Amino acid sequence: MEKGNGHETKEIIEIPKYITIRRVLGLLMANTDGDEKKKVISLGIGDPTAYSCFRTTDSAKEVVANSLVCGTYDGYAPAVGLPRTREAIADYLSRDIPYSISGNDVYVTAGCTQAIEIVLTILARPGGNILLPRPGFSIYSLCAAFRNLEIRYYDLLPEKGWEVDLTAVETLANENTVGLVVINPGNPCANVYSHQHLEKIAQTAKRLQTIVVADEVYGHLAFGENPFIPMAAFSSLVPVVTLGSLSKRWLVPGWRLGWFVINDPNYIYVNPKFVERIRNYCDICRGPATFIQAAVPAIIEQTTETFYQKTISLLKQTSNICYEKIKEIPWLICPCKPQGAMFLMVELNLPQLEDISDDLDFCFKLAKEESVILLPGVAVGMKNWVRITFAVEPSPLEEALARVKCFCLRHTKRDGGHIPSIN
Repeated sequence: MEKGNGHETKEIIEIPKYITIRRVLGLLMANTDGDEKKKVISLGIGDPTAYSCFRTTDSAKEVVANSLVCGTYDGYAPAVGLPRTREAIADYLSRDIPYSISGNDVYVTAGCTQAIEIVLTILARPGGNILLPRPGFSIYSLCAAFRNLEIRYYDLLPEKGWEVDLTAVETLANENTVGLVVINPGNPCANVYSHQHLEKIAQTAKRLQTIVVADEVYGHLAFGENPFIPMAAFSSLVPVVTLGSLSKRWLVPGWRLGWFVINDPNYIYVNPKFVERIRNYCDICRGPATFIQAAVPAIIEQTTETFYQKTISLLKQTSNICYEKIKEIPWLICPCKPQGAMFLMVELNLPQLEDISDDLDFCFKLAKEESVILLPGVAVGMKNWVRITFAVEPSPLEEALARVKCFCLRHTKRDGGHIPSIN
């Protein structure tokens, strides 16, 4: 158990290979008591479309509908994606970096999960290991395990705004390290890394002679002090594979349109053999529906800055609500204010709670008694913490956190009749 800020901060475990976030949340949902007076409120999964305030643009829906009914896109797409789609994504991503990405460097996938699976498959080699953040997104560990990659976890530091522990990265890496995964903006920590920190990550990866896998699914969803900066901005220092999707910025996770991009202007990794491996694997797994791909150029072109800013403003509002309400619950400890994305990590003050053994026990009893779903930290690699999503309408978010407060009050340890003071 590590310590910081005058209290124990985290107990770390490895993410079990058999755990998936959806599986855990499904079990929690099944554990609710079905009380009709208490509607189930899930703060466990990052699907903002469950709430009417998080909706994509009408123009995006119209473009997809037109693409479907026109009859032009009923056939197969190339395994690596439609050329016009690849070019549109390349142009979109090139806006924020100092060089132009080619459409040939873009590979269209069925959501970012498939992008993760393809990239880890391409990077895998006998005896290889991959460096993953802890806490992190469990799909990486699942995919790595299937590809027989040794998983080596490096810590994110809550007392430093969830920055990468670069000293640990240097200690963990060796000649068999095939990649360093960095998630920014952060899932599950709501962090947004500064230019300085990203540059240090790139310099570290360069010294270690490994590639950076930059998960930027929440790209541009930043509302704190640090603006979002793509890792590809540092690809002159180290090769970067950028992963992204339409899911979060355009609020369409069910459309399953993702991508990965090889950013390697110095041609350290990119060579005909490497590209051929990617193409061959894409032939096996194929990508998203052709009509969805065909709609991407118009979706990107027609989406206004007003739409983006509305989403950012709403996430900033709900993140503030979440952070302030958590501060009123002395049994929960949030190490830093959310800066981006849709989640935050909260430590459980278990010594103050009675009959609660760990984060799993906390979440299952909370679901049973209050019909509120939180994700146990064990699912993202950090025991006795919980992940909370704030991509929720303000009213149910406040109601859910009020129920969490009642639950904690009901389970608090009485010390001679004393209850911790609450606001």
